Order: sequence, then C-alpha cells, then structure tokens
Amino acid sequence: MWWIVVAVAALAVGYWLLVRPHKYWLEKGVKQGNPGFIFGDNWGNVMRKQSFADMVVMVYNMCPKTRYSGFYQFLVPTLVLKDPELIKQITVKDFDHFVDHRTFIPEDSDPLWGKNLFALTGKKWREMRTTLSPAFTSSKMKYMFTLISQSGEQFVKYFLKKDEDLITVEMKDTFTRFTNDVIANTAFGVECDSLGERKNEFYMMGKDATDFSGFWKSMKFFGYFLIPSIFKFFKVTLFSKQVADFFTSLVKSNIQSREKHGIVRPDMIHLLLEARKNGLKHEETEPIQDTGFATVAESEINKNPKNMKAEITDQDITSQALIFFFAGFDSVSALMCFMSYELALNPDVQKRLAQEIDDTVEACNGKLTYEALLGMKYMDMVVSETLRKWPNAVAVDRVCTKPYTIEPKYPDESPVHLEKDAVVWLPIFALHRDPEHYPEPERFDPERFNDQNKVNIKPYTYLPFGSGPRNCIGSRFALLETKTLFFYILSHFEIVPVEKTQIPLVLSKKQFNLTAENGFWLGLKRRTRV
Repeated sequence: MWWIVVAVAALAVGYWLLVRPHKYWLEKGVKQGNPGFIFGDNWGNVMRKQSFADMVVMVYNMCPKTRYSGFYQFLVPTLVLKDPELIKQITVKDFDHFVDHRTFIPEDSDPLWGKNLFALTGKKWREMRTTLSPAFTSSKMKYMFTLISQSGEQFVKYFLKKDEDLITVEMKDTFTRFTNDVIANTAFGVECDSLGERKNEFYMMGKDATDFSGFWKSMKFFGYFLIPSIFKFFKVTLFSKQVADFFTSLVKSNIQSREKHGIVRPDMIHLLLEARKNGLKHEETEPIQDTGFATVAESEINKNPKNMKAEITDQDITSQALIFFFAGFDSVSALMCFMSYELALNPDVQKRLAQEIDDTVEACNGKLTYEALLGMKYMDMVVSETLRKWPNAVAVDRVCTKPYTIEPKYPDESPVHLEKDAVVWLPIFALHRDPEHYPEPERFDPERFNDQNKVNIKPYTYLPFGSGPRNCIGSRFALLETKTLFFYILSHFEIVPVEKTQIPLVLSKKQFNLTAENGFWLGLKRRTRV
C-alpha cells in the first residue's frame, strides 16, 4: 500500500507545483486562455511554431472586450494591459507601484548585465536614470550628431564605390554594421568601418553579444524562467567571458587614456565621465524641435534634483555603454530593416520621401545639418509609421513593487489585487495592430502621422519606446540615427525589391527579437537624376 500513498502524494505535489499555478488568474476573477502544461502560453514560441510577436497578438486577443486578461509565461502569471487608460494609470499615475522590470539575470551572477539601466531596480535604477537622463536630451543629441552623420556618409560611400547599377544587399547584416560603427564611435570612442573591414574585432564581439539564436543562449532565458534558483546558484551569465572581458578592457583603457591625455570626444563615455566628475544637469528648457513624434518625454521624476546622484564606477560606465550598444546594434538596425522593406514595397511613399530629401539637400547647400534633418516632416511620418507597424519592443513588462488594486470599471469586473512581484505586460505590438486604434493595421500608411491625423491618435495606444518614467532613454538617439542614415541612402539610391525579397514578410520563429524569417534581401538601385 505504501506505493499508493507515494503516488498520490507525488500527484498532489505535481498538481500544486505544475497545474495549480495556471489557475491563478481564474481564482482572482480575471479571464484567461487555456495555458499548456508547464509552458503556459509560451508553448508555440518555445517550440518555434510561433514568433514572439505572434504570441503577443494571441494573448492580447484571446479574451476580447476586456481591459485586461491573464496569461502565463511558463508558470509565471502575467496580466496583459489592453486598455489605454489602465496603461496610463499603471505606468504613469501609479508608477511608484510599478518601478521595475522583471529581473532575468541577477546582478551578482552577471554584473555587466545586472548593472545596466534596463536591469537595475528600485533605488539603484532611480539614481542611475536621474544621473544619465541629461545625457540623452536634444542638446546632447545635437552634440553627437556630427559623429552619426560621418558614419552615414561613410556607409553610402562604400556602396557608391561599387560599379553596379543594382546592388543586392541583405539589410540586417548591412545595417548592423552601420549601427555597430555608430555605437562604437558614439558610445565607446572607437572608430570602425565594418563594411570595409567585415571581421573587425568590435563588430565580431558585438555580434556575439547580441546573438540569441543559439540553443544554449535561448536556454539561459528559459532556465531563468523555469529554475531561476539553480541558474543563480551556478551564476550563469548572459555574456560569454570573451565578450565581457573585451568590452570591460576596452572601456577601462579608453577611460585611462582620456583622463591621462585630456582627450574630449562628443560621445557617451565623455558624457558619463562628466556625470561622474561633476554631474550632468537637465537644460531648463529643451528645444521646441525634437527628434520626432515617437520621441518619449523624460519624466519629471527622472529630472528630480533631490534624487541622490549615483556613484559611477568604471564597471557602471561599461554596463551602460554595453546596453546602449546592445539596443543600438540590434533594435535600431531592425527598425532600419523594416523601414527599408516598407519603402521598397511602397514606391509612392519612397518617391515622396526622396523628394523631401532632395529639397533638404538643396536648402542646406548639400551639407546636412541637425536642424534640417529634424525639420523633415515626411521623414518623421515614415519613421513613425514604421515604428507603429514594427515596434522594436514587441512587449515590455513591469513588476509590482508593492501591493496594488485595479478597481472595477464595468459591471462584469471585480477588484484585482496584485501582490508584490506580480508581473504586468504592455503588449505593444498588439496594441499597434489593433484595428480599433489603427484601421487597416497591416497597411503601411505614413499619413496616420500627418499634422491633421496624429493629434487624433489615442494616448497610450502608440508606445514604440514604452511608457512612463521607465520608457526607453535612447529614443532620441534611435530616431536621429535612423533618419540620418536614410537621408544619405535615399540621396543616392532607390530601395527596390529583388528576386530574394520575401513577399509577404514572415517573422522569424527562432529569435525573440523582431526580424524576418529569410532575412531582408533588397536592392540598392542608383538614382537617375533629370
């Protein structure tokens, strides 16, 4: 009889550990779907039958006509926020209850990742964000524009040297080489030419740091989801030792050289060193002209001088420069890929943008200026619509840092009590594809963002860089970099489909980030001027 007792006990423990967690939202009176055993609503994504973006759309739509619904990341209950007013309430008005992102890799397991602005939590995050935010204002972007523009000119010259009327290019590889050079220059003070020197060390290390397509790297994320205590015990790191040592040594030697020789460059390391030495201050008034509609405003919370200034170590500088690189290398290059794809498939849009570029070239006598670039209205409309249809962040999370109650708004709702450490989700990709917010969401239409229409976009339905004080600190940089490069490309080339172009585009099921299944194969065709 003893084996019966053991079997019953095992079943009971198994139910408690693996089945009952998927009843969490039902017990709170929140609608949910039908999560799969252990994997929850991640089954299709884990088995590579569904892209991460498609999974976000699935969980967004599985409980229609609700302000929120529940789903499960493996065994972790997560609340999907679908109502714009509720998103505002949680990310802005009641931000003090939802300060943190979910921490995947503990700081003591991988300090290089754990100390970056995205991963920091609580007081440490507040101090670092307050310290760093002045480095990302409009005036600082103007400060770095020269370096970005130089990289844009270098990029175009590489293709102009080719004796071909139509150059077939895989855009993801090509744009990551550009973003690599920009980040190397503006964040690390290193000059690169990754198109000319295709296997330079900086590029190869950056590619290694940002590639999560491999089995083991994917398992690191899943491991911290499923068995975080074990992965923490063995201090499993996100970055390889080779990558960590390379960037740490690079930044340390760069800092020593600057301090020894009094070197000043208009880049991120200089700004961080200034913040360490004297602190940086927000300008009392920012210029009216900003980098575009998608730019997120810096919260007053992050400008508060009463917040203690963080002590910035060399490792802190390395971590911030690396996350800046991490975002720029992959996320910004993805934005460029999708924008080039949409321009190729919408030649009328491309023709109008090229005309605006020609007019701007003439107006500034052939030399692009910061002010001229930001004055290009149609350029901003095209970039804004690209971010609407293909947002860099498919979804972002917030962690409840102290108990919180979502009060009922409709008769079929009950109060939802969120405990400390509860996870909520902003399903950005799905919000941007909701026909109630954007009619014909699959259609690429920059006119959604013209002067007449953009004022009618419902607040908190357009979140390409997140929402509230914890939004993306680098939105201005991403927009400036993208606009600069396309200014130079379309000054000389037309972007066209080629035989290898995948139409319609299919999202990759093998990576978490937003990218095409078969790459972004397009052609650069030399423009003929009348």
